[in-house]
Amino acid sequence: MQTMTVTDAVSAALAEEMRRDDRVLIFGEGVATKRKDLLAEFGAARVRNTPLAEGIIAGTAAGAAATGLRPVVDLLFAPFLCYAMDEIVNSAGKLRYMSGGQFAFPMVVLAMTGGGWGVGAQHNHNVEAWFVHSPGLKVVMPSTAADYKGLLKAAIRDENPVLFFTDIALGYAPGAVPDGEAVVPLGKAAVRREGTDVTLVSYAKSVHACLQAADRLATQGVAAEVIDLRTLKPLDEETVLRSARKTGRVVVVHEASRMCGVGAEIAALVAEKAFGDLRAPVMRLTGPDAPAPASFPLEQAFAPSADTIVETVGRLVGLVPA
Repeated sequence: MQTMTVTDAVSAALAEEMRRDDRVLIFGEGVATKRKDLLAEFGAARVRNTPLAEGIIAGTAAGAAATGLRPVVDLLFAPFLCYAMDEIVNSAGKLRYMSGGQFAFPMVVLAMTGGGWGVGAQHNHNVEAWFVHSPGLKVVMPSTAADYKGLLKAAIRDENPVLFFTDIALGYAPGAVPDGEAVVPLGKAAVRREGTDVTLVSYAKSVHACLQAADRLATQGVAAEVIDLRTLKPLDEETVLRSARKTGRVVVVHEASRMCGVGAEIAALVAEKAFGDLRAPVMRLTGPDAPAPASFPLEQAFAPSADTIVETVGRLVGLVPA
């Protein structure tokens, strides 16, 4: 094990996969500038800066993947994916199916999302649900440095297009990362804390708010289980349902807005398949249906906090009046 930031964990995963497989290449906005170590080791043929043209970048990646390469593209901020929707959703996401499996699209799209830098609404917008709703795509959004490395390695090896979101606030968060071949499989959630009274389901930096809330709830005699989804698609339904059946109470927490978000899917899943085990309605704690503010204090208020989670759980278990 070694301690590294999320940013360094991503670089380590890229370097290891590029050494392992010479078909892996990375290009995008500022890639060769901010990953100079990769440029020095692998050269300009495999590490390339591009113009600020997201549709062309994603379209080039889809074409490269169809010919047998394994491209990783960096489109910087998640809202910029708007400019590449046709290439990602209509081409990479659908052409494997439409070709009857004759083509594969092993490509990874990196993008930053969420609050933390005060970059304003056109840069900070959690859009992961768009791609969860798109056939043929996989969506990853980890919470720890170890998972950023392990899941990125798995994403690069996958035969399908993977949207890999980096939560801005976690970019320089340190964590223990295993050395070497520590691949984390896509579609497998992690139980970050065991509990029996309520299940907190989350992903990305909201997982840390859930863990803080769980610590505080423990002092009040409430044992909260914390599920880190890690991969939003494919979704680990088994882990979520097992926990829901055990605790009987579920709170889903994410920074993206409430309407049609990942939390709505989790709530529907639990209601359909574990309704008989529930002791309270499934609750969702999310960001508001509004553009993200540029003000750092307002940006922090935009996301669900440990305080809000503790208050919500308190109502569910009867610590405070409903």
